[in-house]
Amino acid sequence: MFNFKKQNFYCIILLIIIVFIFSANSILVKADYNFQENSGLNKTGNNTGHKTIILSNKSPAEIAGLAIKIFIALLGIIFLGLMIYGGYIWMTARGNDQDVEKAKNTIVSATIGLIIVLAAYAVTAYIGKKIKF
Repeated sequence: MFNFKKQNFYCIILLIIIVFIFSANSILVKADYNFQENSGLNKTGNNTGHKTIILSNKSPAEIAGLAIKIFIALLGIIFLGLMIYGGYIWMTARGNDQDVEKAKNTIVSATIGLIIVLAAYAVTAYIGKKIKF
């Protein structure tokens, strides 16, 4: 059964994830194909009351890079949340060795996770620069 404090923590993390999904959706969901001039899109837009139509000029590689940046920012927020949670557990342990160990394990696990994510990002950035999208 969930502890009330854990349930609140998970709800906050879920809320942060939902906010990032919707903000990422507005950034990533744009047309990348430039068919505006030849397809009659301007005429259709003018007939429906849309005077300006803006299409994205981003390549699929740029969109993937943006998605990776958003994902890494989300993981950074999760890392920060886990560090605050571990610190809170440690500060409220009141000398209970089990709670102190739990807090230490949370902080160590969050740090290891951050190192793995940053290493994966470094490898991806290195390979991306060598391939030159």
